[in-house]
Amino acid sequence: MQSGHVTLEAAESEAFPTFKRQLQEAFAVAIIEEFGSLPNGPVPSDADLDGMMSGPGAVVLHILCDGRRVGGAVVTIDGKTHRNALDLFFIATGALGRGLGLKAWRAIEERYPETRVWQTHTPYFEKRNIHFYVNKCGFSIVEFFGPYHSDPHGPGSNDLPGGGEAFRFEKVMNRAGT
Repeated sequence: MQSGHVTLEAAESEAFPTFKRQLQEAFAVAIIEEFGSLPNGPVPSDADLDGMMSGPGAVVLHILCDGRRVGGAVVTIDGKTHRNALDLFFIATGALGRGLGLKAWRAIEERYPETRVWQTHTPYFEKRNIHFYVNKCGFSIVEFFGPYHSDPHGPGSNDLPGGGEAFRFEKVMNRAGT
């Protein structure tokens, strides 16, 4: 299925409230499918999103398909180590299943060609994300967080459904950028 041309656009701060709402709506789908309902409030919380979106090196990006906003990402760029993080990534619920996520990820890689290693996380229950990162984007699972090994930088076990169990992924880039 043809899905259009995907580009990225830096988000301005006045667009952050809409960006956060769309991201929370996209994340809610998997949580509701797995657990039947959302915990107390949106996931991630507004406070968590504000922290991620304003952190050192954070870049908030809109994902566009043929000029129309269909998702977003928050990346953290470290200009010294070139070990960068994909902190948040979503395709809007109405735009899923058209190959836009992979095109958007490739656009992010192209935007930051100096990256040596990309890192990201996803909850253990998000099988679609795990498939996407490992089988489509070329990440490897490098760490599992759970009751016996907590994420020192991640949410607490009560902040996410499923007890906070999650995977950390890395993608080591070669000189050609793949």
